[in-house]
Amino acid sequence: MGMGMFDGKAAVITGGAHGIGRATAEAFRREGAAVHIIDIRPGDWFVGDVGDRETLERFAEHVVRESGRVDCLINNALPLMKGIDACGYEDFVRAQLVGVVAPFYLTKLLMPHFAPGASVINIVSSRDRMSQPQTESYTAAKGGIAALTHAMAVSLAGRARVNSISPGWIDTTDSVITGADAVQQPVGRVGKPEDIAELVLFLCSAKAGFITGENICVDGGMTRLMIYHGDHGWTYHPGPEPEG
Repeated sequence: MGMGMFDGKAAVITGGAHGIGRATAEAFRREGAAVHIIDIRPGDWFVGDVGDRETLERFAEHVVRESGRVDCLINNALPLMKGIDACGYEDFVRAQLVGVVAPFYLTKLLMPHFAPGASVINIVSSRDRMSQPQTESYTAAKGGIAALTHAMAVSLAGRARVNSISPGWIDTTDSVITGADAVQQPVGRVGKPEDIAELVLFLCSAKAGFITGENICVDGGMTRLMIYHGDHGWTYHPGPEPEG
C-alpha cells in the first residue's frame, strides 16, 4: 500500500496502546492519518476506561474537538476473560461493557461525525466460533460484537461500512515462537499484530468499498484444521471427573 493513503483522515482506536491496537495505530500514522487512542494504560493518549459511559462521552468530545471528523473507528479494547467457575455477575457484566456496549455506544456517539466513506472495524476473536474451557465472559463478548457488526452494517448503510476481524493466536510480546505452537498452524507460524493491522487498513480503504457486514477470520487456518484423537500425534486425555 502506498504512503499517504489516509492523509487528512482521522482514525479512532480503542485499546490502542498495546498489541493489535498499537500496531494498527502505527499503520494509520504511517499512512498519514491523525490517530486518536483511548486506553486504560497511562501514556500520551486519552487515558480512560471504555467500560465507563461518561469516559466514552468525554473521549468522543475530544476526538470531535481535535479532528472534527471520523473516517475510521476501530473497536479493539480487550474484555475480561473469566470462566463460569470463577466469573461472578459483576465480572461478566464488566466484560460485556468493554466488549459489546463500548463499541456500540462509541459508534453511536461518533456517527454524526462520520466522513464520507467512513468505516467501522470491530476486533472480534476466533473464539466467536470455538472455545476453550473457562472463557465464558470473553467469548460471550466476542460473540456479541460479531453479531453487532452485521446489525450496525445494515443500520449504518450509506453512512459507514461496518466489518469485523476475528484474530486467532496473535503474539503481542515480540517473541520468537517455534516448535509445535508454530507448526500446528496451517501457515506454519503464530500471528503478529501487523497481520491484523494491515487488514484493518485494507477494510478501511476504498479498495474494500464493496465489503460491509462481513467477518474475516485471520487465524493462520486453525479454525479450518480438523483434529480428532490420533491426528498429528495428538491424543485426548479427559480431565478428572467432577466431584459431587
